Amino acid sequence: MPPKAGGGTKAGAGSGRGRMPGADGRARVQGKTLIFPFAKLVLSAYLANPIPRPTPAMSAAAPVAPATLPAPSAVPAEPVEPRLTKKILTADHPTWCPGCGDFAVLASFYKVLEKLQLPHEKIVCVAGIGCSSRFPYFVNSHGIHFIHGRALPLATGISLSRPDLHVFAFGGDGDGFSIGGNHLNHAARKNIRLTYVVMDNFVYGLTKNQTSPTSPVGRKSKTDPQGSFDRPINPMKQLLATGASFVARTHATQVAHMNQMFERAILHDGFSVVECMSECTMFYPGAFDDAVPRKGGVFDTIDETQHDTSSDIAAWGLADLPAPGKYGVFFQTTRPTKNAMERNYIAETKAKLGGASQKELLRKRFEAMR
Repeated sequence: MPPKAGGGTKAGAGSGRGRMPGADGRARVQGKTLIFPFAKLVLSAYLANPIPRPTPAMSAAAPVAPATLPAPSAVPAEPVEPRLTKKILTADHPTWCPGCGDFAVLASFYKVLEKLQLPHEKIVCVAGIGCSSRFPYFVNSHGIHFIHGRALPLATGISLSRPDLHVFAFGGDGDGFSIGGNHLNHAARKNIRLTYVVMDNFVYGLTKNQTSPTSPVGRKSKTDPQGSFDRPINPMKQLLATGASFVARTHATQVAHMNQMFERAILHDGFSVVECMSECTMFYPGAFDDAVPRKGGVFDTIDETQHDTSSDIAAWGLADLPAPGKYGVFFQTTRPTKNAMERNYIAETKAKLGGASQKELLRKRFEAMR
């Protein structure tokens, strides 16, 4: 198609198509001659200072040195893991009621993790249902908010399958001693390697003031308006009877003591439980004032120079004291964990089968079951 009158096609004028560069650095478009500004500048500089062409004589007199690669830089250092801090550990803002004792428990947990500097990617938080069971939302770690009373079975599976992890379970007196009481017994007797923190407030707070397994006799609630008839559970006795290898009690208002109990529980190799008396200011205010010195109570700690923590009989005697009772480590012993025994069994079985993989072991097991 012939070009339109007025000079050049639309494509040639807008996009550069149709331009024919010449040997002199000029461009001709539809019969017109243009000089690109940059080409004109380069051409002017070359004409003013022409670069001499190398001659054979010049090449012989001054041989060109071969190009060399720059010296290799030092091997990059391994990335340094950031120090574990409260800022790193903090996730969602806690949604507990103002004054709830669980705030102090969470702050103490942050503090102890900061001190111990556990690998951040190795921390796992598991919880059931209840006010205290919202813990995993507030800790920036691997976390699971599981169904009511079933936190410990799930935590058990995580601990057994991943012994490299530090597994923490959180719950309240209802989740731990009522619907989850049976699971607590079995996790304790198996001595699973994990730490369980029970925030005991003597009431079902999430369901708005109902009698819990630890509510004292005579305490009135929506479910017992006349006052509770039922004898409450003694958590210390239950844990001692079922075989927990570390049993301790602390108080949410006594932060320094709480830090010590959490640290010792985390470092214990086995099933460690800390019962933390955590006041529900909304539905059971003043429940633990008898152990708060600033409110006229007595925070009576266990003297471990006089108390044998390896004796379950001595621990039972402390657990039998009337409220407010004693605070500290009631019982601590060392015995093989289920984690260690299972690992040994797997290693021995693999050796017997010539170093078979775990997948092969499973296949052989299924074959034997046919």
